[in-house]
Amino acid sequence: MKKLKHILRHRYLFKVLAILIVISALLFTKLYKRNSIYKDETIFIGTIYRIKYKTNKQVLYVKAKEKLIVNVYDELSNISLGDKIKIKGELQVPKNNTIPNKFNYKEYLYHNGIFYLINNPDITKIANNTNVIYYLKDKINNRIDKISLGSPYLKVFILGDKEDIDDDIMESYRSNGISHLFSISGMHISLFAGVILYVLKRISYNNYFNYSVVILFLISYAILVGNSPSVIRSLTMYILFAINKLFNLKIESINIMCITLIILLVINPFYIYNISFIYSYTITLMIVIYRRNIKSIKNPLKRLLYISTISFLASFPICIYNFYQVNILSIILNIFLVPLVSIIIFPLSLISFIIPIMSNILIIFIKLMENISLFISKYHLGIIYFPKPSIPLIIIYYSCIHLFLHNKKYLYLLLVILFHKSLIYLDNSFIVTFLDVGQGDSIFIKYPHNLGNVLIDTGGNPNSDYSYVLNDTIPYLRSIGVNKLSHVIITHGDADHMGDAIDLINNFKVDNVIINCGELDDLERKLIDVLNKKKIPYYSCIKEFNIDNNKLYFLQTKKYDNENDNSNVIYTKIDGYKLMFMGDAGIEKEKDILDKYNISDIDVLKVGHHGSKTSSSQKFINKINPRYSVISVGKNNRYGHPNKEVLNNLNDSKIYRTDQDGSITFKIKNRKLEIETCSP
Repeated sequence: MKKLKHILRHRYLFKVLAILIVISALLFTKLYKRNSIYKDETIFIGTIYRIKYKTNKQVLYVKAKEKLIVNVYDELSNISLGDKIKIKGELQVPKNNTIPNKFNYKEYLYHNGIFYLINNPDITKIANNTNVIYYLKDKINNRIDKISLGSPYLKVFILGDKEDIDDDIMESYRSNGISHLFSISGMHISLFAGVILYVLKRISYNNYFNYSVVILFLISYAILVGNSPSVIRSLTMYILFAINKLFNLKIESINIMCITLIILLVINPFYIYNISFIYSYTITLMIVIYRRNIKSIKNPLKRLLYISTISFLASFPICIYNFYQVNILSIILNIFLVPLVSIIIFPLSLISFIIPIMSNILIIFIKLMENISLFISKYHLGIIYFPKPSIPLIIIYYSCIHLFLHNKKYLYLLLVILFHKSLIYLDNSFIVTFLDVGQGDSIFIKYPHNLGNVLIDTGGNPNSDYSYVLNDTIPYLRSIGVNKLSHVIITHGDADHMGDAIDLINNFKVDNVIINCGELDDLERKLIDVLNKKKIPYYSCIKEFNIDNNKLYFLQTKKYDNENDNSNVIYTKIDGYKLMFMGDAGIEKEKDILDKYNISDIDVLKVGHHGSKTSSSQKFINKINPRYSVISVGKNNRYGHPNKEVLNNLNDSKIYRTDQDGSITFKIKNRKLEIETCSP
């Protein structure tokens, strides 16, 4: 026993092992390829272990021979957790992200052992639930649903289910750096354990019995809420700390953290990619490392401020890597909201579950918290944007954070932050990215040293509430360090080219807007109203403008009787490479361009009208002779774009398509061209 205690108290053993296990997990997950056991099956039998309700569908998480996600668009009212069902449908491979730096859903599912989706299959219930855990979870859900006030938060704090919280409110929590308050983690585990221990100690003086009961309860609770990595981490740490205390092993807290990490990554090496696990572990580890500093602070408010600062700094590199922003006000927000949630809202949620009338009090504190978060989020208070950092830069960040917390040397951290923020000004490359916005157009041009950034069209889907600008374009721009557009060019007034323009103007800094010649349509008039309110200048029928000695020419011919031919057609030369963007211009305008302008040997052509047969005539293509042709087009679109004849016309060029290649980026530096795709 003495030898075991000596090993457990070793100062460096578990630290070294933890580093080795992290490296091993990274290598293992890169070298080992998980494979599905399914091939061409169309019939599957499994058990529902989770149900998510979306606006237009139910999402069933099914455990068959392997995990499957089943999207059901016709509401199923007769199913519940734990039911055994028969599924008849075709397996579909999840898509990769098609926008650079955007969240990769396919990779996320892969890390969770899910390889396939099934959309809108035939479903037959085979047997009702017989599992006690699913039965309890279903009963808890049903009881919470009957408590109208604050029920989304009861689901969060009791079951760890955030799906019912309004998307705008949840986004405000995330942007304000307080979303961690709504994940089942150490705070919840500690409160549950503390309450149960308090009661048990009034009944029994046997600590072994008391802790055994608590641990059994926590294990059952972890199974009930779904064994998320953050819950397993909190549970494992609690068990290890309990063993350490009961057997007087005197293991250092930092070693318990290391042992926890080793156990979890041995169980599942793919936890290393789980963001909630990374958040919870990193923040907890940093607090443990600097616990002596925390204990030395006597003033409770100063101590809370210090803990909040540590938590902010610990999560800072994680936030800027995944979301490209931090909110410095989160330090202050956490000082007030952590106690509000842990001392008032969380306990009141548990009490309201037992005594529903208490939800009338609970909702007051919930509304207070929501309104504070929404207000700060609405005016972007405290938010600082960063380009996505590299892994070496993240390591440098944590080194500087350690120097700051350990020796109060803040200068190094400030220098790294300034360097990171300045990266875009040091970049002397041109970037032209054709963003995948479905059946629409959106092209971004970045000039060297951030001297100008242009967006040609925004995309938009008139048949959907989905905003490409909010969900794709703005996150992409933030991820590469772009926080302002010098010019937004609208080629013409069709929704698939400018449907999201108002979202862009309302949510991003724009200096100037350029629209096309011709009569204004409804979308253009609405945009102009917004521009006038925001006092953003706009222009039409211009011939050219200049960005750092790089001219963009607008190939104006005449006014046409249709919106497509009135498209702005733009020609520019970048570092020796000729680029041409056709909008939706048709064959008539192509002919007029050939008659008026002497243009040939185009390096990059944005093909007109998504490859429609009304554009890209053989004569026009032969004359301009494109080297690379880019067709912005939606997958399986109802128009049949791109047209086969057009593809034949473009046959002498290298063709890229957003439906097949995702976003396509042309990077031009020192007269050299590199092409990258973001394939689905």
